[in-house]
This record gives sequence, structure tokens and C-alpha cells, in this order.
Amino acid sequence: MIRDSVRTKKLLLKAAAEEFAAFGIAGARIDRIAASAGVNKSLIYSYFESKDKLFDTVFSEMTRDSLATVSFDVADLPGYAGRLFDSFEESPDTVRLTTWYQLERPHGVPLHA
Repeated sequence: MIRDSVRTKKLLLKAAAEEFAAFGIAGARIDRIAASAGVNKSLIYSYFESKDKLFDTVFSEMTRDSLATVSFDVADLPGYAGRLFDSFEESPDTVRLTTWYQLERPHGVPLHA
């Protein structure tokens, strides 16, 4: 059977985002992420090397998606704030991931482009 690495990575990132949003970095479990994605947990290490790097990838993608989704207009900062708030209302996992990031990475880790 041929493995579809792009599909597998997407499944892992979705499962990881849900797991990290619910439990944070320290509380997240690789076993649960793999089971939720329906893949062998060794693939997580193969694709992402570690739980921390998996979180970094999830957080970077979430940030990139938020920036792409919520248009920024320097001439309309109140409108931007409103759109950003609305996007958080539509995706509470984004708020949870950001909160976990702030709690568990107080000095931050550079985001990957």
C-alpha cells in the first residue's frame, strides 16, 4: 500500500491541533494524536521529529492561516480588531492554542515561515 504523505501530514496536523488545544504541549499525548489521525505514532517522529516541533508546526500554520484569513488594513484598525475577534469566535481552538503557547512558551519560539 502506498502511503500518501501529504494526506497523512494533514491528518496529523488536524489531530495535533485538537490535542494541543485541549491539553497544551505538556499534556498532549503522541499516542492520542496518532490514534485520532489513524496512523502509526512513529510517523509523527518521522515527519516532525518531536512533540515540540509538531506543536511549533501546528502553531505556525494556525498563525499563518489567521493572518491570511483576517485582512489587515492599517487605515481600519478597529475593523481589523473586530474581524480578528470574529475569527476567534469562529475558531475557539485558535484562542486555546495561543493561550497554551503563552503559558508554556513564555519567551516564545520563532515561527517557521
